[in-house]
Amino acid sequence: MTLPVTVVVCTRNRPELVRAAVTSILDGDEAPLELIVVDQSSAQTDDLEPLGAVTGCAVRHLRLAEPGLSRARNAGVHAARCDIVAFVDDDVVVAANWLSALLEPLDAADDLATTGRVLIGQAEVPDALEPSSVVSSRPAVFAGRLRRDVLAGGNMAVPHRAFSEVGLFDEQLGAGAAYPAADDNDFGYRLLEAGYRIAYVPEAVVHHRAWRPGGDYVRLRWRYGIGQGGFYAKHASLRDPHVLRRFARHAAARVTSLPVRAFYDRRRLAGDLAFLAGLLTGFARWLATERRRAPLRPTRGE
Repeated sequence: MTLPVTVVVCTRNRPELVRAAVTSILDGDEAPLELIVVDQSSAQTDDLEPLGAVTGCAVRHLRLAEPGLSRARNAGVHAARCDIVAFVDDDVVVAANWLSALLEPLDAADDLATTGRVLIGQAEVPDALEPSSVVSSRPAVFAGRLRRDVLAGGNMAVPHRAFSEVGLFDEQLGAGAAYPAADDNDFGYRLLEAGYRIAYVPEAVVHHRAWRPGGDYVRLRWRYGIGQGGFYAKHASLRDPHVLRRFARHAAARVTSLPVRAFYDRRRLAGDLAFLAGLLTGFARWLATERRRAPLRPTRGE
């Protein structure tokens, strides 16, 4: 049985990972009506379209020359033919009931998006870097102004019309962009500001594979800080200081954690310092270079 949803999987230079992710989706209890692999790999990769033959899912392999996760997601939105669009990353494996659980609360006419649980997979390399996770087992529905970000970009579903109302993913944010993180935080913030709710569905589980070596940790924390700082600066306003307060609390929390990290965990200390430096750098850089840029708006494609 197929469900009336387009699943978008964005990938770049990870052929084995993306094949495993797509296979897990198609092997689920219920498959999507359509699955779009947006591929920005620097070399030709295997065609994944035949994988959908048994399930009845239309697998489409869309290749883009330019890198950028938000650019890839936007291409998937433009190409999607269903009224609901779901997103997963290429380095996850989904649970068998992932898609049905993620979609269960959704109706394309509702002002509601969904997100789910992200659990850490088994280490696949020595000293594997622990990927980001969302582990709460309690369902929740979020609305209005929040003190934290609640939308997991690698595990979410959104009514297609929401992109016409709140805009596309910001292509200055996210992996491969000038501010290489926080694209999902930005989109989730804009959804909530537009009056949408975000439902957290813990039954919708993906397993984030631990394939990165631990030596990448500090570099990734710097990149995450740059992206988060850019996100805060994008929405910062003296007239409405909500985001400025969030930025200040986030920076203060990192500073407060430094003495504890110095005593117990030197690697996490280095990571926190890198994140804090990136946070301040991204915030300042965005204010200096990006504030006058007009937001993107989509037109629905084939």
